[in-house]
Amino acid sequence: MNRVKLVKLYIAIILFSISFTGFGQSTPKEIVSNFFTEYQNDGASKALDDLYSNNIWMNRATDAITKLKQQLGTLNEDYVGKFYGYELIVEKKLSDSFILMSYLVKFDRQPIRFTFQFYKPDKEWRTHSFKYDGGIDEEIEESAKVYYLDLKN
Repeated sequence: MNRVKLVKLYIAIILFSISFTGFGQSTPKEIVSNFFTEYQNDGASKALDDLYSNNIWMNRATDAITKLKQQLGTLNEDYVGKFYGYELIVEKKLSDSFILMSYLVKFDRQPIRFTFQFYKPDKEWRTHSFKYDGGIDEEIEESAKVYYLDLKN
């Protein structure tokens, strides 16, 4: 009889733990962290597949995602050098359901900006969009122009 109770207890523990792992809510920061881990370890294609796996609507944009995978895949060691990590530049929250996160991605040759947008229509966050660009140096130069400075003393 004790053995039956022990087996039932094990089954209950397993079912309980599966329910927590199956319904875990990923935050935008967790999604981004997973993206960069996969980007570094498995490459751009796998990282983008997993980034958009939370959004069923992206199944309709397979051509755009394929193109993005090809473009992001060119940011390799031959082109931009070694990947050294990433730093948050800005996080903008439009509401509790829409957020933009922009990161400085550090490569040996130059910094690249990765911008993620996340949307939470109901209970779970989904990736709304992702883009990258290399024009961050031009923007910081532009922001240093005199007409942007407050010269009132």
